[in-house]
Amino acid sequence: MSVNDPSPPSGSAFRISGLCKVYPTGAGDVHALRGVDLVVAPGETLVLLGPSGSGKSTLLNILGGLDHATSGSVRFGEAELAGASAAALTRYRRESVGFIFQFFNLVPSLTARENVALITEIASDPMSPEEALARVGLADRMDHFPAQLSGGQQQRVAVARAIAKRPALLLCDEPTGSLDSESGVQVLEAIAEVAGDVGATTLIVSHNASIAAMADRVIRFRDGQITEIATNARRTPPREMRW
Repeated sequence: MSVNDPSPPSGSAFRISGLCKVYPTGAGDVHALRGVDLVVAPGETLVLLGPSGSGKSTLLNILGGLDHATSGSVRFGEAELAGASAAALTRYRRESVGFIFQFFNLVPSLTARENVALITEIASDPMSPEEALARVGLADRMDHFPAQLSGGQQQRVAVARAIAKRPALLLCDEPTGSLDSESGVQVLEAIAEVAGDVGATTLIVSHNASIAAMADRVIRFRDGQITEIATNARRTPPREMRW
């Protein structure tokens, strides 16, 4: 593992420069990001580690078009996201970004198939809900409601929903945070496999340092800054990681 290499092997999906995010509060300004610089390669998998409040989820939200930076630049390909209009960010999220959160955010009155169809019906070139669910090992659970599925299965539905649009970018915020270790392994296997299949650049935020082994690079945060960037010599399959 090599440490503090700020750039990926070649090319860039994201080029982040001087990124700052400040939240004004009654007690004073909170600096969630303090001058973050990072280049992310197309198809690369990054794991972002750090304590709560270190800035990693704030960065994910800005990269996903869910929040605006206070200052700095975020280039996705040739597009500048910093300062982009609400309409432009909506289009960017719809066309390019798949989200997976700690809590599954499934519609309880819809089946797994119908939950995924919510995305495929608005995407420009989606895979079918059936294909997306089959890719995460749920071909036999498509017509089950969330209450009829385990936590790990519900999260795999969320993975299927995220990748069904064939996103260029897959953003995962604590995707295993509410799961037991076996369910977490299954979810990470699904993320790794389908992200590779669709060629998605993947960023995973986690408190679980063992997940770092599945990444191309590991980005460590503290107090709104990147403190270390490490490159893994080999990406470890989730099933082989020590939890």
